[in-house]
Amino acid sequence: MAKDFVLEIGTEEIPARFMSPAISQMQELAEGWLKENRLNCEEVFATGTPRRLVVYINGLSEKQEESVEEVKGPSQKAAYDADGNPTKAAAGFARSQGVDVRELVLKETPNGEYVYAVKKQTGRETVQVLPELCTGVISGLSFPKPMRWSDKEMRFARPIRWLLALFGDEVIPFETEGLTSGRITYGHRFLSEGPVEIDSAGGYFSMLKDEHVIVNHIERKELVWTQVNDLAGREGGEVIPDDELLDEITQLLEYPTALCGSFDPDYLRLPREVLITPMREHQRYFPVVGPEGKLLPKFITLRNGTDSFLDTVREGNEKVLKARLADAEFFYEEDLKQPLRGKVDKLKKIVFQESLGTVYEKVERIIALGKYLAGELGISDPEITADVEQAAYLCKADLVTNMVYEFPELQGIMGREYALRNGEKPSVAEAVFEHYLPRFSGDILPGTVAGRILSIADKIDTIVGCFAAGIQPTGSQDPYALRRQALGICHIALEAKADFSLDALVSESFRLYDGKMKARLSGPETAEEVREFFRQRLRNIFMDRGLGYDVVDAVLAAGYDRFTDTLCRAEALANLRSQDIFEKLLTAYNRVANLAKNAVHEEIDSGLFAENVENELYNEYVKARDEMKIYLDEHQYRQYLQRFAMLQQYIDRFFEGVMVMVEDEKIKNNRLALLRRVAGLTRNVADLTKIVS
Repeated sequence: MAKDFVLEIGTEEIPARFMSPAISQMQELAEGWLKENRLNCEEVFATGTPRRLVVYINGLSEKQEESVEEVKGPSQKAAYDADGNPTKAAAGFARSQGVDVRELVLKETPNGEYVYAVKKQTGRETVQVLPELCTGVISGLSFPKPMRWSDKEMRFARPIRWLLALFGDEVIPFETEGLTSGRITYGHRFLSEGPVEIDSAGGYFSMLKDEHVIVNHIERKELVWTQVNDLAGREGGEVIPDDELLDEITQLLEYPTALCGSFDPDYLRLPREVLITPMREHQRYFPVVGPEGKLLPKFITLRNGTDSFLDTVREGNEKVLKARLADAEFFYEEDLKQPLRGKVDKLKKIVFQESLGTVYEKVERIIALGKYLAGELGISDPEITADVEQAAYLCKADLVTNMVYEFPELQGIMGREYALRNGEKPSVAEAVFEHYLPRFSGDILPGTVAGRILSIADKIDTIVGCFAAGIQPTGSQDPYALRRQALGICHIALEAKADFSLDALVSESFRLYDGKMKARLSGPETAEEVREFFRQRLRNIFMDRGLGYDVVDAVLAAGYDRFTDTLCRAEALANLRSQDIFEKLLTAYNRVANLAKNAVHEEIDSGLFAENVENELYNEYVKARDEMKIYLDEHQYRQYLQRFAMLQQYIDRFFEGVMVMVEDEKIKNNRLALLRRVAGLTRNVADLTKIVS
């Protein structure tokens, strides 16, 4: 028969950001352990609340499956003598496998008969092996900042206070750091009275719900979202979807109850972000908006408990928010007393990075890089170039404002707001905001030309400076978010089809540091490191777009200095792969490439051609080269590769008519040079040796 099993690790309150990774780890650990130990079940479900981490296994079998393992030994000839008696080889093999030599069996294989040791292992009772699961899950969990407590050696997210382990109605005994498992758990910290004895695993969730604990985090999340939306609807509005906030609140509570509070409508005269940020980031409130998206003087929050004394809880939350908004109003009004331009000089006192100078110096480099990029992209409109210069000058000024000091996540947002309030052009203000984009995975990209230019300039300056100073991402460590910034540059360039040279941009960025940084790498060394860094980012982006790994590798091997051009080549090669001509392309290339690698030079002497097929292939090569150059100049890469594939018939005739590796060195090297030239035609688009046929 099958029974349900539950393991509960009772703890002090675990930080919300630890919970989701821990739940995922428990799921993987439990599933892997069950598979390894040959235990069948219907479902494994990991979940938790701030005070407990739980693994629940539904329909767990009461016994392990039997294990049968066959180990191959020596051949029949080596295992038995002429009279059929076991040899020393057979006896030694049997002994090493822990079986009697008489139990060895013969089996036919493609290489003849061999002896096998058949080892059968009887399944143990589940109750005997479950303690291993419990201790394995607990010791296998990892956390960003584990802690020790009391005199214990163990490290965990927070101190473990109790352990519960039940298989059906039977306690699974095990011990961890002086704690012994049992059937006792604890309900809500304030709404439950004392220990709770769980009769059986099957009643675990319902009994804790009676004690005001909703253990299932999925159920808790749905309950939170339903309550929040219902309350917002009753107030004539709706909440802005925010998955990150919803997940955090779910992992902060054991028994959520939503409530709606309000604040003085006079605060609505402040910018929207000035109100939303304190509510969301500091107080974990859901802002409420009206039908047209206009912010209402309402907020929705959740308490960890029932609806008792809800008015008192509401008043407390409103009082706290009032103080937050009063601070925000003060910061905002203080910031407006001085124009944004007047704050730029203060950046001279802010260090960007100890090896890379001040933020003011960074602004100077962004201005120069902005002008450079505008020229590279062929921007001739004087209004846009003026916007780039003005926005570059102002782009970091909001870092010294009171609002951004208090709420760092408002950088760029407040820069745009203050620029508009100070009478700057809307296009300049928008570029100030957009130069930070994208701020995270999936974020919007800059929508204006000036915004794109400044975003690329800001990010490449940081990347080049950090690499030159030896501050490179390692493993999971990336303190300056260089991966995100490189991805941002790639996405902006590909989305806007911005045609600039990566190598030239990196070189210009390094030059602008003008020897003022404490560099560990030279310019060429920095360029090489940055180039490889971008190659990895592009590879991931292209594969995320559905391009095959070999197509991506082939195209990147041919160069990726201009991102949009690289994508065009990859898409052309992928498109051609689905057509019949692709086989001709690969056949033609592989036949010449296999021998071309032996070429010692590329100079072709037509006077050394001894057969008509040599002249024929050379003449067709010249025709193809000239036609393919036109396709290359027009970025028509599919046609470029198709034209190369048309050389197949001449390549075939060449190999049918001549022997390449002849004794005459001059003729041999001349033929190899011809093949090398023919093979080299494709290198402008892709390295076809990387294509998996």
